[in-house]
Amino acid sequence: MQNLNSRCGRTHTQSTGYTAFVPNPLPPNPPLAYDAEMIRLLSEADLALGSLAGVASLLPNPDLFVAMYVKKEAVLSSQIEGIQCTLDDVLVQESTIETGGGVRSQAIGEVVNYVQAMNHGISRLPDFPLSLRLIREIHAVLLAGVRGKHKDPGEFRRSQNWIGPQGCTLNTATFVPPPVPDMEKALSDLEVFLHDRDSMPLNIQCALIHLQFETIHPFLDGNGRVGRLLITLLMHERSILKQPLLYISLYLKRHRVEYYDRLMDVRINGNWEGWVKFFLRGIAEVARESTQTAQKIVEFRDEGLAVARAKGKHEATLLDKLFEHPIIDVRAAEKMLGTSYVTASQAVSSLEVLGYLTEITGQKRNKIYRFSRYLDFFEELEPIATEQTQVDITDHE
Repeated sequence: MQNLNSRCGRTHTQSTGYTAFVPNPLPPNPPLAYDAEMIRLLSEADLALGSLAGVASLLPNPDLFVAMYVKKEAVLSSQIEGIQCTLDDVLVQESTIETGGGVRSQAIGEVVNYVQAMNHGISRLPDFPLSLRLIREIHAVLLAGVRGKHKDPGEFRRSQNWIGPQGCTLNTATFVPPPVPDMEKALSDLEVFLHDRDSMPLNIQCALIHLQFETIHPFLDGNGRVGRLLITLLMHERSILKQPLLYISLYLKRHRVEYYDRLMDVRINGNWEGWVKFFLRGIAEVARESTQTAQKIVEFRDEGLAVARAKGKHEATLLDKLFEHPIIDVRAAEKMLGTSYVTASQAVSSLEVLGYLTEITGQKRNKIYRFSRYLDFFEELEPIATEQTQVDITDHE
């Protein structure tokens, strides 16, 4: 790792010979330069978030739709870290658990934990401020029983870590976060900045906090996912978004190479402005897309229920239930409707003919159906593969 000295911090040579980066406290010094582009991007991000917050109030049952948004964000954030899992994988797993079967894979477990970690953080915020203690709690939920379960879930690291390709050492790493004593000081400074509600716009504060957290890299595993969770939790705590409907990981995955390049540009060159502008573009882009999706969902639900009611009361009831359980089989439909198996099967077949349900097993027995017309709204948000370069950000200890 090269010797660095920038607005972000500087490298320090350790007694064993390697160099580690120690960040300066936030906010940056000299202060951020608010040029015309920065002001325009901030305005666009604020406007897009305001529109998203407004359309959220139109959702007929916000909790149901928010759950899908959270799951999608969990999938995208985990995919950035190389965890191969899709939204359908998670939903199928949920449906098999509800019916008493299924063994989740390691990848699905990590995504499910992300959902639980976000929900835990949101549930704690009304009575507990976003703080180092809450960050540790979230981390404990994130790593419980999955790949990182042996890497001190819920505890800040007590040893040096580093980032780089497989097989690299402290001396050849791409980036070495601060040693433990400097990490503890940096975390304390970060917590002070977390509680600062007056010095700058929240979107810019989110950008700074996310980068600073990734630079401190305080855990042995899960730093990227926790750092992205912080963005959502900050917006929720400050009531910018009362519902976590923002897919920030969608933008970061679409621009994964630039994402990591921007982080390093701040550390090497102190280019906070370049990172903040990149972040603001992302907030505006995904907020607009999330708003459009929410509007489409409202229209689709109204139209779908009208079509289903014309077919029959069981079809209408089942269609409404599908927003909560978008992967079902006939036995699940039977329980939802409180009817006979034959009646439930007829309702499922009717919705399949209408194009709302798609059978996904290809089997003659034990068929599973997907609420495709609904889930396709979330598939539309899949990242476009615009960057093919591989980025290796493996954590080492």
